[in-house]
Amino acid sequence: MRSPWLNKLSVILGPRPPVSWLFLCVVSLLALITVFGSSSSTSFDSVTSTWVPESYKNYRRLKEQAAVDYFELRTLSSGASRQRELGFCGKEIENYVPCYNVTANLLSGFKDGEEFDRHCEVVGQGKWCLIRPPKDYKTPLQWPAGRDVIWSGNVKITKDQFLSSGSMTKRMMLLEENQIAFQSDAGLTFDGVKDYSRQIAEMMGLGSDSEFLQAGVRTVLDIGCGFGSFGAHLVSIKLMALCIAGYEATGSQVQLALERGLPAMIGNFITRQLPYPSFSFDMVHCAQCGIPWDKKEGMLLIEVDRLLKPGGYFVLTSPKSKPHGSATGTKIRNMLTPLEQFPEKICWSLIAQQDETFIWQKTVDAQCYSSRKQNDVPLCKGHDASYYQALSPCIIGPSSKRWIPIQNRSSSSELSSAELALHGNPEDFFEDLQGAEDPLPPFNMVRNVMDMNAHYGGLNAAFLEEKKSVWVMNVVPVTSRNMLPLILDRGFPGVLHDWCEPFPTYPRTYDMLHANGLLSHLSSERCSLMDLFVEMDRILRPEGWVVLYDKLGAIELARAHATQIRWGARVIDLQNGSDQRLLICQKPFLTK
Repeated sequence: MRSPWLNKLSVILGPRPPVSWLFLCVVSLLALITVFGSSSSTSFDSVTSTWVPESYKNYRRLKEQAAVDYFELRTLSSGASRQRELGFCGKEIENYVPCYNVTANLLSGFKDGEEFDRHCEVVGQGKWCLIRPPKDYKTPLQWPAGRDVIWSGNVKITKDQFLSSGSMTKRMMLLEENQIAFQSDAGLTFDGVKDYSRQIAEMMGLGSDSEFLQAGVRTVLDIGCGFGSFGAHLVSIKLMALCIAGYEATGSQVQLALERGLPAMIGNFITRQLPYPSFSFDMVHCAQCGIPWDKKEGMLLIEVDRLLKPGGYFVLTSPKSKPHGSATGTKIRNMLTPLEQFPEKICWSLIAQQDETFIWQKTVDAQCYSSRKQNDVPLCKGHDASYYQALSPCIIGPSSKRWIPIQNRSSSSELSSAELALHGNPEDFFEDLQGAEDPLPPFNMVRNVMDMNAHYGGLNAAFLEEKKSVWVMNVVPVTSRNMLPLILDRGFPGVLHDWCEPFPTYPRTYDMLHANGLLSHLSSERCSLMDLFVEMDRILRPEGWVVLYDKLGAIELARAHATQIRWGARVIDLQNGSDQRLLICQKPFLTK
């Protein structure tokens, strides 16, 4: 939808003004602004109408508005009388996830499991379109009811697929006519999730799982999380559990976990490192996750070591043993045999084994790395580059400044001054925290939030302070200063990401997207702003919210794109004396 002043222009001059006249208007407009510096009306809603007398700020605003006007006039003169709304994609891609096209990956020469990995370089530039929700899609139930009951039409799992699944799935999920109910204390390996969690705690020498925090365990990476039952329990005892699982066309673990309002994203243990820095998690958990830990010369275990903080735990629960001599039982024994030997080479110790569960602990003794044998895994040299790099055959030793045992870290999201000093300027940290304002959308409709340019995690901290029932995926762009280690040290979920690529999640998985300064940051990048907005629309739920805070020129362009993808959009001038504006958008519930 074009701006009001362009509508007036069409009434006066007709639908197609001459191109030469339009460019003459542009030149005249810029000349008048330069000579007179006079004020002009703007098309955004103001909180107040306070006049700012500083001539420099006034001139700067007018200059930026002139640039926006020129952009719109240039679009008009090129033959497009209005910016058309984007059309809808076909029904066949209503659950489309870019970068995970196995067929295209095979045709591109990827093999030996790598065809199942993330390959954004294979994605072609197609026509922009908007992904519609499935016909039976419904707005999720409010939290915490939505944790235990979801609409079956919101996820790609059919009744036949459910009925053909194993007995454990049936114990965890009850499929009714149009809902899936999750048993909060059913399934997994033992009598229930709570019993399983308590047993892990006892194997670690704790009285119960309520003492995880006291033992330094705050952040857990749950690999192959099933349908999120273990993660849901950990969230209930104030731990941050992030689920990762490979892409699945149907019955996706990640899609189901996100639909339940639990932190999750697509991630594979195949050939590349996960997009998290070293020393990111206090515990890595794998219960029947299907990862061949005995393969690739131990490099999958080395990746776990990279992700674990000193003193962290690796919990492995294998499938229940079959009768002696069976193929499955032999396979399990073959996998566990090297696991009994390899951990010593990377300074792990097996602290407990009970039934099918093994727990290793990463050393807190720096001397272990210097006293190892010559043929053990070597120490890495150079910096940690962890954005989908190839798996590394080396381990990171105690020379890193972040090599701090989990038992010595802060037990809350408030970091000590020494911990802040590891990540940069503490003043910037407190400025980010104070600058996080309470966003506008109603929180009874919001559970899954993504901060697309998280800085120090200030938005996440503000939600916690206000005791909102939300969790935040803190995304740190790869081209910005990497504050993800600090965010993870605060116990918040987060990930590195290149916003010139699609985000590794399923459609309709976030209730709110927030970004402070991201548009200006991306203006110098190789990617298209429209590509970004189409991707935001893909991962945003119907009736979901977008909150963008940026410079005037970037916000005006963003509003134009928001109109093209059929969002309702409102620009707010905060009247704080800066050239920053707030753009509030809502995605409509469109089915046709």
